[in-house]
Amino acid sequence: MDLGLEEKIVVITGGSAGIGYAAAKFFAAEGARVIICGRRLEVLEQAAASLGSKVLPFRADVTCAADVASLGDYVWQRFGVLDVWVNNVGATIARAGQWYTEAEIDATYAVNFKSVVMGSQIAASYMIRRGGGVIINVASLAARCASSGRASLYGPLKSAVVNYTNTFAGEVAAQGIRVVAVMPGFTATPLAKTTIAPAEFSEQSRLCLLHRAAAPEEIAAPIVFLASDRAAYITSTAVEISGGRSTVLNPNYSYE
Repeated sequence: MDLGLEEKIVVITGGSAGIGYAAAKFFAAEGARVIICGRRLEVLEQAAASLGSKVLPFRADVTCAADVASLGDYVWQRFGVLDVWVNNVGATIARAGQWYTEAEIDATYAVNFKSVVMGSQIAASYMIRRGGGVIINVASLAARCASSGRASLYGPLKSAVVNYTNTFAGEVAAQGIRVVAVMPGFTATPLAKTTIAPAEFSEQSRLCLLHRAAAPEEIAAPIVFLASDRAAYITSTAVEISGGRSTVLNPNYSYE
């Protein structure tokens, strides 16, 4: 299936690893021009070099309004168009038995929600000039399923991302802009594999119907599809990509 993404201009925040990197790889394979951003230029440059000439790095802290504005201006000045913006950056402080400090609350809010709002507003301001575009927000299954005792800030903020997706979609629909969220389940990103103990990683994998964690590419592929005109009637919604984790109470039944 030709997704019609040849020479489309795509921005991906947090594109140097994990889901963002996989999405950049797939967009580039479809012929799109991709700008990946993050805070560490050297890491971005290495990622872009490994992904090929279709991918460009741009250093930006997406929790900083000036950096987000600079990213949008760079894309516009270089290409004169912006077709797709993927708000992919996210982070959490996962621990039990200790509540969060004010600084931790502010930082978690900034990276998971503030960045989405600022990125969406900048993206829309340029998309309106050319008659439309697509904004995709990477939320989480934690937006739907509470994670009490661990990462108790992350889920509520990802819920905010889903609500904002639906709300903002209504604000920009008349300008030809679609806004969609995806809710990944447990995903085997490099960060997850290095920070989660093997026993817990295995247990988390067994909690979905497919009995395994998603590969980043399995989240990225639906993102690329949703950004294409093949998904032109999809907006103001959140697509769950969790291997069936939220749908049944006994995910181990068919394996016993």
